[in-house]
Amino acid sequence: MQPLLDVFGTGRELLAWHGHGEDADAMTIVAPGRPGVWNTFQPAQAPVGLWLQRDTRPADGLLADLLRALPGPALMLGLTQCDPMLTSRPAGPHSFDYIETARITLQGTFDDYWNARGKNLRNNLKKQRNRLRQDGIATRLEIVRDPALMAAAVADYGQLETSGWKASEGTAVAADNDQGRFYRAMLEAFARRDAASVYRYWFDGPDGPRLAAMDLCVEGGGCIVILKTAYDEALGPQLSPALLMREEATRGLFDEGRFERIEFYGRVMEWHTRWTDEIRTMYHLNGYRWPWLGRLHALAARRAGDVSAAPPAPAATATGS
Repeated sequence: MQPLLDVFGTGRELLAWHGHGEDADAMTIVAPGRPGVWNTFQPAQAPVGLWLQRDTRPADGLLADLLRALPGPALMLGLTQCDPMLTSRPAGPHSFDYIETARITLQGTFDDYWNARGKNLRNNLKKQRNRLRQDGIATRLEIVRDPALMAAAVADYGQLETSGWKASEGTAVAADNDQGRFYRAMLEAFARRDAASVYRYWFDGPDGPRLAAMDLCVEGGGCIVILKTAYDEALGPQLSPALLMREEATRGLFDEGRFERIEFYGRVMEWHTRWTDEIRTMYHLNGYRWPWLGRLHALAARRAGDVSAAPPAPAATATGS
């Protein structure tokens, strides 16, 4: 959380918590939005909403109490990017679909998992491996976990992204931009707790090693979360280095048995559906200072046909952070 605040915070964020006396049962970071509206602090780099809760009950019962503690005329509090696997989604008109996301449950053996994938995927990657072998190229998967190596790993990742389509859109990670500074600080901090891993995938050929693809990952709660993936787009359309890396990395995760699942936490893409059929819908949740205000807002949104009239969501008693 600290790297997110250091790099993407505005200084207006508040630490917020809910509880009785010193016994807190929920905690979050909130930021002001439109007049009267607060939302959980939600930089694009955070895969889920910054909401810590003691149990899995729906969070809507906590939001009205938190609103009363926020400064100014706080009328609505939005809790963003909630995972229904972690926090139950309440019934009613105040929760809104966010995106569908995918995961892979690491049960059984990799061979059983892989044989359940589509024939086209398995054959396509097998053909690519045969082509690489014929060209004298061996693949090599390297996993970096040392905090002292994270800066170089993020710099390598940035070189892959800045040489691809993200560079033209201005969204690429680079060692010297805000995204690069964030990922370096965040991964170093996680790695000091043995909870970060960076995957480098190499093509070792006659001309020497070539970095083909990379994953930036964090670990915890029984899962590994793949935050970002990049690959060498110059390798051409006949090769899928990120998918080749994903196959080898997934095999290793099955074999190690350290985790229960792989989380992607991004919007489901077509390639996700070839790797898993475990797809769920994340959601935003709004809380209102008074119940009638929520009903009025829902009615206005329905009449306007605009579900997005309800801002994205967050959390819980407030003090400056």
